[in-house]
Amino acid sequence: MNLLPFGKLPAYKPRKFVPPTIDLGDWPQIAPRFDQLEKRAPDCRTTADLERWLLDWSELNAALDEESSRRYIAMTCHTDNPEAEKAYLHFVEKIEPQLKPRQFALEKIYVAHALRAELLAVGTPVSGPARAGHGKSDSPGRRPALPRYAVFDRDMKNHVELFRPENVPLETEEAKLCQQYQKLSGSLTVNFRGEEKTLVQMGRFLEEPDRALRQAAWELVTKRRLQEAEKFDDILDEQIKLRQQIAHNAGFKNYRDYAFRRLGRFDYTPADCEKFHDAVAQHVMPVLRELQAERRTQLNLDKLRPWDLAVDPQNRPPLRPFARVEEMVLRTQRIFNRLDGGLSGGFQKMQELRLLDLDNRKGKAPGGYQDTLNEARLPFIFMNAVGLQRDVETILHEAGHAFHALAARDEDLRAYRHAPIEFCEVASMSMELLGNEFIEEFYPQNENEAGSARGADRTPARGVPAGDANRARRVHLEGVVGVFPWIATVDAFQHWIYTHPNHTRDERRQAWLALMDRFGGGVDWSGYEFARANLWHRQLHIFLHPFYYIEYGIAQLGALQVWANFRRDKAKALNDYKKALALGGSRPLPELFSAAGCRFEFYEKTIQPLAKMLREELKKL
Repeated sequence: MNLLPFGKLPAYKPRKFVPPTIDLGDWPQIAPRFDQLEKRAPDCRTTADLERWLLDWSELNAALDEESSRRYIAMTCHTDNPEAEKAYLHFVEKIEPQLKPRQFALEKIYVAHALRAELLAVGTPVSGPARAGHGKSDSPGRRPALPRYAVFDRDMKNHVELFRPENVPLETEEAKLCQQYQKLSGSLTVNFRGEEKTLVQMGRFLEEPDRALRQAAWELVTKRRLQEAEKFDDILDEQIKLRQQIAHNAGFKNYRDYAFRRLGRFDYTPADCEKFHDAVAQHVMPVLRELQAERRTQLNLDKLRPWDLAVDPQNRPPLRPFARVEEMVLRTQRIFNRLDGGLSGGFQKMQELRLLDLDNRKGKAPGGYQDTLNEARLPFIFMNAVGLQRDVETILHEAGHAFHALAARDEDLRAYRHAPIEFCEVASMSMELLGNEFIEEFYPQNENEAGSARGADRTPARGVPAGDANRARRVHLEGVVGVFPWIATVDAFQHWIYTHPNHTRDERRQAWLALMDRFGGGVDWSGYEFARANLWHRQLHIFLHPFYYIEYGIAQLGALQVWANFRRDKAKALNDYKKALALGGSRPLPELFSAAGCRFEFYEKTIQPLAKMLREELKKL
């Protein structure tokens, strides 16, 4: 039974090392591949031999990654299917624990190899634009050449230093807890107006002009989440214990410091994150409060309540960019047709290969993601579309990730086909902003005028009103303003959690509430204090990807810079964007930002002018 939207996809390049008939869910068939690599390593006599060894290892990893991705995709598409769950858990429990020590053994072999230094010395250097704000290059406008394997070598050394065999079973238990969170979240439904609806589907009612309806919908969803509050807390409590033990085993005082090393954060520190929090509080929160005050006035309310934040402040009907998922795909394609031919072709290819699962349904995991099928070197997009404007933002966002994967397809070293998350999110968030330049494709006056070949200016085509298009742009930019404080809240919360690992649940709620006071703005939660204290239960990153959230803030700053560049010089900005994506993960993070025309810096110096730009643009809209 095939539970995937797509079928068998051919490898991007024919296998040279992994047998074509191997069962990648059967460890006895996988183990001999690692045996061969371990046995061959000492026989590498030249750097060419060592490079071939690395590429064979890379091929094996890509095949295993794709097997894992296929099982994960099937499970998230069908959380209520026992077969999908069994297959996913089999890989998590039976394959991944075996993989980790074997991968570590190969990493140790590489780091200790006699030819390692020679490989670094002769690896293909690549030069490019100097890093903005990060020191001087050897000549004006250029950075020093970087050896081909420098970033890979740095990462391998880091992995070897962090690996502990005793952490393998702990990480398996952690992965199982993550799956429990997804299963619990994906199972939540409510009965509203006589119909069973997922919590995602209920989101559209928060945009309705009828305030009583919004409140009823919000209260029903909130009550349903709170019914599972103890279960959510139970999961996180167990995760904290496991993660703290993992950190201690690796020689770290707390999981935060371990996580920064594990995530390869070589270019910023926890202190830098705290400066980001401070800059958001100083420069973004005033803009958010202005928007909230304007919303309260337009809605003619004494106080803003939690169910007043998504409705149009002028009480216009909700934006309805599409009725069917097929329509969303068609209009998104038209946006890319107008933005860039290469990007357009990539999105069309994904449709032809059925690499999209976009509709919301019961039993489907919440949220959205892009996953790369590493052997086919193709992206897959998963989301839960229900006909809202945020669905348009999500498909543009995930398409940006997909374009990143497609841009790096020619890179044979698997490790370099993936950039650090901080830059991966520049790819996706930039695409939200660039795509919005053509958002009229979702808001034409009539279907005959959709897909017009206008340029990127915001003057509507004949007969096409700019109202809904600009309204959608404003909604998006208001979301950008609002996401910075939420990112600061979630990130600071995780810093607190893992530097206070022995906290009680009540202390955890109080820490969250203190952050909500700092970054929540002017929303009145009277009567719903317990819901406010547990609002973090909905943020899946806290459970599934600890400390993976500040990346969105760093990347949003990069994306805003790409957008600002695009508005000054469209062709150059798009060219820089695509060139940076094609680098994959082969360059350090600051250089990836620089290649895209951005500054890798997220303190006041960068945030203040971007906050000013957002304020000015919102006034125009």
